[in-house]
Amino acid sequence: MSRLAGVYSLIAAVFILIAPAVAAQTGGSVTPDYEAWETLADRAEGAIDAGRASDTALEAVRRELVGFREQFLEASSANAARITTLQSQIEALGPAPESGDELAEIADRRAALNRQLQDLRAPGLTAEAAYNRAEGLVREIDRVISDRRANELLQLGASPLNPIHWPEAWTEVADGSRSLRSELRRTWNSDVQRAELQGNLPLILVLTAIGAILLARGRRWADIAGNALRRLGGRGTGVWTLAMSLGRIGLPVLGLYCLTSAAFATGLVGLRSAQLVENIPAWGAVLLILRWLCERLFSKRDDDALIPFAPERRSELRFYGTFLAALFVLRGALAVLLDIENASETAVAVVTYPVMLVAALILFRFGQILLAAPRLTDTDPEGTSGDLSSGFARILKWMGQASILVALITPVLSGIGYARLGDAILYPSILSLALFGFVAVLQRFFADLYGLLSKRGEAGREALVPVLIGFLLVLLSLPILALIWGVRVSELWELWAIFNAGFQLGETRISPTDFLSFVLIFAIGFAITRLFQGALKSSLLPKTRLDTGGQNAIVSGTGYVGIFLAALVAITGAGIDLSSLAIVAGALSVGIGFGLQNIVSNFVSGIILLIERPIAEGDWIEVNGNMGYVRSISVRSTRIETFDRTDVIVPNADFVSGTVTNFTRGNTIGRAIVPVGVAYGTDTRQVEKILREVAESHPMVLAAPPPSVFFRGFGADALEFEIRAILRDVNWVLSVKSDMNHEIAKRFTEAGIEVPFAQRDIWLRNPEALSTGNGGEQET
Repeated sequence: MSRLAGVYSLIAAVFILIAPAVAAQTGGSVTPDYEAWETLADRAEGAIDAGRASDTALEAVRRELVGFREQFLEASSANAARITTLQSQIEALGPAPESGDELAEIADRRAALNRQLQDLRAPGLTAEAAYNRAEGLVREIDRVISDRRANELLQLGASPLNPIHWPEAWTEVADGSRSLRSELRRTWNSDVQRAELQGNLPLILVLTAIGAILLARGRRWADIAGNALRRLGGRGTGVWTLAMSLGRIGLPVLGLYCLTSAAFATGLVGLRSAQLVENIPAWGAVLLILRWLCERLFSKRDDDALIPFAPERRSELRFYGTFLAALFVLRGALAVLLDIENASETAVAVVTYPVMLVAALILFRFGQILLAAPRLTDTDPEGTSGDLSSGFARILKWMGQASILVALITPVLSGIGYARLGDAILYPSILSLALFGFVAVLQRFFADLYGLLSKRGEAGREALVPVLIGFLLVLLSLPILALIWGVRVSELWELWAIFNAGFQLGETRISPTDFLSFVLIFAIGFAITRLFQGALKSSLLPKTRLDTGGQNAIVSGTGYVGIFLAALVAITGAGIDLSSLAIVAGALSVGIGFGLQNIVSNFVSGIILLIERPIAEGDWIEVNGNMGYVRSISVRSTRIETFDRTDVIVPNADFVSGTVTNFTRGNTIGRAIVPVGVAYGTDTRQVEKILREVAESHPMVLAAPPPSVFFRGFGADALEFEIRAILRDVNWVLSVKSDMNHEIAKRFTEAGIEVPFAQRDIWLRNPEALSTGNGGEQET
């Protein structure tokens, strides 16, 4: 019942928080009722000073205060547009002269504008003062409730280990059982209840039969459906298997609901027993969910296990997890039973202590197994599987250490007499472990879903998108974790209200709503820009006469302009006023300019490259001693692929301030130079004729202008000739040179022309010394 109350409180808080926003959007600005506010504020201050109001009453007052606070926050920005207009008008008049000599018309106009400005600011100032008062009262109520809860947790009660308290506790439990049995006998002996039973007998039999069948066969049916999907194989098997495994929860819970409805239909359930019977489906759901969670985390199948322990360890963890779930449900049933009989705190502590002790022992063993997570040598002695990352193993280790610590501390605290403190530590720890497991199961589900949609199968689990989804799931689980550990729903909404209020930067307040609006508008503008770029690149520009470099320049320029316009529209659409940040931005720009001058220089150079286009993608260039093809031009750098198939990233500033050689700018026509040497005594005219024929016969050499052969001179070892030919495509210069050299060697061999090589004559000044030395060696 307490958890249902928490849910109702959450719904009420949501309604209270969104109601002002809805009213503001539907009915415009709402003027706060300051008379009602003063009455409420005085009542709240009186309740706080008296200190006798219950937590429920304080929570009710707090909700009203929060409602008024939201109205004050909205009213504090009233007339903002008109105030801005008046301020601009006053600024247009200029400062008042110090001498006081000013035209009467201007002075009267200035005074009138100042009076209007004060009148318009008055409602906002009043609302701001009321907002501050409401904020202070809300914080005082939160402090009172928090202090009360802390005192309750630290209150020392009777020790459940003291045998003196045992008879009293078990007597109260026995009295509660007898009262339930006597209530059942009274309803059975009632003629009215019997008549109701007989009238509803067909419905009762049907509901009982359905409930019994679902309880007995529901989990089996879910397993059959899951195995059938598994046999189908293919991508997405994990998604459908997980979806079908939910039937192991839903079908039995539906069966429990049918049995509970049948019990109420008999008319034999009294007021006392109804509190137990109505909670049976919820307890069954908790037990089945936690058992299902253990089956998913520590599955019998190695492929489905999210935490890859050894099979015997997974079986042990499934058992302990189910046992903890049963103890958790038992603790809830005992709490309801003792609450029905209004049992004393001593009886509650004595009766629930054995359950806590067993739960702590199981949690201790659970923590020991988790603590051994980094040493998964049972399944992979060599550590080659890689199923458990070091980060995940470290998290499991921390959880194991925390579980062992909690299991050791809580029985001691409860045994001393701090039963509430022990319960407030032990059971939230168990639920925290369950929440962590649930997040892990959801993350695997979305990873498999991503693998199904992207057609990557199990490989999609390692992609970036599932990791980001897991991070988002962790963020979404934090409020649930806070509720588990006793944080009130109102406190969570208070944090959300503070977060939603944003922060003040100069005279501009930036809220998460403004930020989300900016992100949404910018994302839409960015997507439209990308779509327009794609249309230009694929449909429009190919039909023009522009070359590839020009098309890429237009596409890139369109992207930069589109992103700038998207950012501008997003800032305007989000209502962010940057005028008050001009001074701060100017001061920051000086420091940033010095620190980022190289980046800015490269950025400007990139824009110049896109406009002037001295180079384009696909050009063969040489810059700073690096030669290769231009593969991409960005706003900061250009990527060049060398002939060694390595990428060189060159800052764009080097292209603007340095010397660049572009071999293919405008066209691919280029010149090839082939040096040739022949032996002295060779007919030079014959050599010239052969070289000209070789050059003219090559298909890559242009006929106009025709190739040239030059007799360059007399070298140290050969007569030096040179072929100079204009090629159709200079990118093939190396291949052309190779072909010409092969043909020259062939023609020279046929003509008997010798290609010389370097020769040197060695003269010995005193050869007799060598002969004497050699002879001496022979004699020895």
